[in-house]
Amino acid sequence: MLRYLTAGESHGQALVVIVEGLPAGLKVTAEDIQAELGRRRLGYGRGPRQRFEQDEIVLIGGIRHGRTLGSPVAIEIKNSEWFRSDVWHEEMSPAPGATKKPLTQPRPGHADLTGMQKYGFTDARDVLERASARETAARVVAGALAKLLLKEIGVDILSHVTQMGSAKSESNARPTIHDLTVVDESPVRAFNKEAELAMIAEIEAAAKDGDSLGGIVEVLAYGLPVGLGSYVHWDRKIDGLLAQAIMSIQAVKGVEIGDGFEVAGRRGSLAHDAISWDAETHSYRRETTLAGGTEGGMTTGELMVVRAAMKPLATLNRPTLKTIDTVSKEETVSFKERTDVTAVPAMGVVAETMVALVLATEAQRKFGGDSVEEFVRNAASYAASIQ
Repeated sequence: MLRYLTAGESHGQALVVIVEGLPAGLKVTAEDIQAELGRRRLGYGRGPRQRFEQDEIVLIGGIRHGRTLGSPVAIEIKNSEWFRSDVWHEEMSPAPGATKKPLTQPRPGHADLTGMQKYGFTDARDVLERASARETAARVVAGALAKLLLKEIGVDILSHVTQMGSAKSESNARPTIHDLTVVDESPVRAFNKEAELAMIAEIEAAAKDGDSLGGIVEVLAYGLPVGLGSYVHWDRKIDGLLAQAIMSIQAVKGVEIGDGFEVAGRRGSLAHDAISWDAETHSYRRETTLAGGTEGGMTTGELMVVRAAMKPLATLNRPTLKTIDTVSKEETVSFKERTDVTAVPAMGVVAETMVALVLATEAQRKFGGDSVEEFVRNAASYAASIQ
């Protein structure tokens, strides 16, 4: 099964991720990973950091001649901003010393104050550097590997933005993996062009006011096998695992599997996916995606649908949120770090990552295999046995 661990701070020298459990023989290139990191920087409303932070990666271990070795994979993501600025050399130095400018105005909606209280810090930077969504770059690296593994058994994952602020897509059309370029070329990563214009207008209005926006993304997983996850134990239900993974993303405050919130207001006769038999493929089919491709904590083999709701970013370009200075205890406004108007399009890529990591972990649990060849063979044998 896959395990991964990330380390590093937002303005430190680098982020590092170690991924354990990948089978030997998985084809991996630096370009594969770099492409996923590039997608994370997409989106109208992102701040200037995205234009110069290039996410230069170094493959440190676990990969030889373009293939995994079956040992832990270690990858470093260098922070080009740290290398360009003496300020961050001093501010984030691991050597003994102290900052000249402690941050004592914790930002509402961030980890700042609670983290300071929990760990006994007097400087909010001790908290915010690790709590920053910059950490998700390391997750995307891990997710890029998970996607490559899933692709070996025919699973594809993508996302699109369905809501930005109050601007919503009214279309029921969903992109497939063949539409990924179309989605990524959209300034807001929207599949619906009419909604795209409304979303851009919403961002521009918020930017003019120095404010921020949240929104909703939909993650879609095609080609899943039947039976990932389990109904046997509470902590192995696939929808529970997905919910925890999605909710771990910075600023995400809600998750929905299928039409979870909408069907809660329906009668049971209208809330479930009818089952039919497909004589051509000799397989059972669900006629709708109300349950999002899951039943009883397991994948059904149908399209998986997961939605993530992101709150508006709490760091504003025009700080107005009231807070308290932790030294003087006087009322003030929260300090400003460089920020985005919205990070919803990028969050969609991170949400893809988290879904991929959950699915790849459960696929490894189900099919096992020390090599990719064995993993694929086991998956194919299982698929044939239930057809």
